[in-house]
Amino acid sequence: MKADGLAAGKGVIVCQHRADAIEAIDRIGVDREFGDAGRDIVIEERLDGQEASVLAITDGQTIVTLPPAQDHKPAKDVDKGPNTGGMGAYSPAPLVDAEMLSWIEENVLVPTVHAMKRSRHPFRGVLYAGLMATNQGPKVLEYNVRFGDPECQPILMRLQSDLVDLLEATVDGRLDEIEPLQWDPRPAVCVVMASEGYPGPYEKGKVITGLDEAAALDDVKVFHAGTAIRDGKVVSAGGRVLGVTALGKSIATAKLQAYRGVKCIRWPGAWCRKDISDKAIQV
Repeated sequence: MKADGLAAGKGVIVCQHRADAIEAIDRIGVDREFGDAGRDIVIEERLDGQEASVLAITDGQTIVTLPPAQDHKPAKDVDKGPNTGGMGAYSPAPLVDAEMLSWIEENVLVPTVHAMKRSRHPFRGVLYAGLMATNQGPKVLEYNVRFGDPECQPILMRLQSDLVDLLEATVDGRLDEIEPLQWDPRPAVCVVMASEGYPGPYEKGKVITGLDEAAALDDVKVFHAGTAIRDGKVVSAGGRVLGVTALGKSIATAKLQAYRGVKCIRWPGAWCRKDISDKAIQV
């Protein structure tokens, strides 16, 4: 069940039984849990499997596919709790091997870009395909036309080519002229730190400490998502506040380094999932 409007990534309720579906309809359409986004409701087939994100950049003619990533939507460890905008991600995602990525390019990305061109609405920019790897093969859950958060952070941590050159070539329709993108061979893991109460109601304005300490760690970057400056101090200003991202020789070492960064950072009520990237480590 989905609220057919903008709900900050939280307007989806995955139902197990008929009673769950009826309750979800009440939450979205009657209680208006997601506000005006719930004026209309979308009912979709439930897909079982692991999610994967494949981002591509296109100028309407050429498609440059980026390494796959895997997001963690549920709020709690081992994928429990309500859906969020994403509690962490890693790239590359072993779930999407070279064969599957090739299939996705051929059967998902290329037909989509060509269909938009044929309809006289050619698309230039970032095309984000949210996919579910089911027993029947990959299926498209959603499209976005932007870098996804938190998938963007580990992907761009690994990008060694100049992002500005890539985007300018996209705008100018010159993607076919650029050199192949260069990537750090090491994987990257991003852990989202969130406000207490998220994805429900939460308080803002909590003073954040330890940012410089985390940023000083090797191969760690702290991406700000929901922060603000107040009286010269960084404070929380959203539900998902920070994306602590790290590179490592393996996904396990990248995870360890990312959580080292997390341990440096404090504000009242801060929390995160503890199992980001474990799915890849278990592969």
